[in-house]
Amino acid sequence: MRVHSAEIELTTRGDADIVDITDRVRAAVAKSGIGDGIGCVFVPGATAGITTIEYEPGCIEDLRRLLDQLAPPGRDYAHERAWHDGNGHSHLRAALIGPSLSFPISEGQPTLGTWQHIVLCDFDNRPRSRRVTVKLVG
Repeated sequence: MRVHSAEIELTTRGDADIVDITDRVRAAVAKSGIGDGIGCVFVPGATAGITTIEYEPGCIEDLRRLLDQLAPPGRDYAHERAWHDGNGHSHLRAALIGPSLSFPISEGQPTLGTWQHIVLCDFDNRPRSRRVTVKLVG
């Protein structure tokens, strides 16, 4: 069994910046030489998440609108009363999306649907440098 690790580094704008990392994950899988196995993409931090979506402007807008309805900025959050950093909504959004995604690897490629893309969602209220960890086993 082979284990391969990779990192993806990127800068985000924050405020629900949604970044397509599919090609970078595909490159990590190709570089690993793993033909069949499983992969995991993970973002450390409490204000970002990883998910899949059809990466097109309408879906991105719809996801942002949904998150604005569920956890809008400016609401009275206990986190902000404690820390006064204005990002209570960011933590809740990240908790809803989750920090990781697992996916099967088949024939040396991540197994994804036709329109399915892997995305990093940065919910913090400011630009950030993010490091995404990719672990591959096969």
